[in-house]
Amino acid sequence: MQSTEQVLEVWGDLACFTRPELKVERFSYPVITPSAARGIFDAIYCKPNKDPSQAEFRWQVTRVEVLEEPRYIALRRNEVKEKVSVSNVQDWMSGKSAPQPILADGDKSITGMDTKGRTQRQTLALKNVRYRLHARIQPWPGKEALLPALEAQFRRRASQGKCFYQPYFGCREFPAYFELVDPATSPCTPAPYDADLGLMLYDVFDLSRPGDCDSKPCVSLFRARVEAGSMVVPDFDSPEVLKLEGGLN
Repeated sequence: MQSTEQVLEVWGDLACFTRPELKVERFSYPVITPSAARGIFDAIYCKPNKDPSQAEFRWQVTRVEVLEEPRYIALRRNEVKEKVSVSNVQDWMSGKSAPQPILADGDKSITGMDTKGRTQRQTLALKNVRYRLHARIQPWPGKEALLPALEAQFRRRASQGKCFYQPYFGCREFPAYFELVDPATSPCTPAPYDADLGLMLYDVFDLSRPGDCDSKPCVSLFRARVEAGSMVVPDFDSPEVLKLEGGLN
């Protein structure tokens, strides 16, 4: 059964799709990455399951249309150095321990550390971004019969503006707004933008099999080219996608 391509038009004031090789300052790719695009589709409709064997599908991004040419803006942002672990949240929810806040500011008498819990980073972000994202639902083996129902549920949710959490452009403080579109009835003209972007981040997870919160990172890259405002994204299992088990050093 052939899946139908789903198309979202997304836009926002700011975006930052950080290059993984830059570990200190934030420098955005000029175009949204496939992993960030997949995250927007996941925010609208996904079927997470604690048991990977019960997972039903994943999203395969196929194409990105750039509707506004990339424009950069320099920002200085505060980032929290720590993050809450999944096990801590589970303990708090079950009442095994009391919630412990992350203190971004304070001296040693408050935080117990000589340094503050936040750091300032220079960010070269994008502004006034707008894309058309093309993706299809790819059922996991044995779940192919669910495809029509999965696609119908996604279209219902997207057409009504529903999402499990606010989609975002790379950073959660950069919200993404979306609209389900039909290219046949709502055609668009991509921006006159051509670029060879070199190796771009494809994803940070192994998309060849269902995963869970304990899955190890698996960074993948691909040669990204934008021609006439359109960037074709190969399938994850394509030889065009380079897999780096364990991430970047």
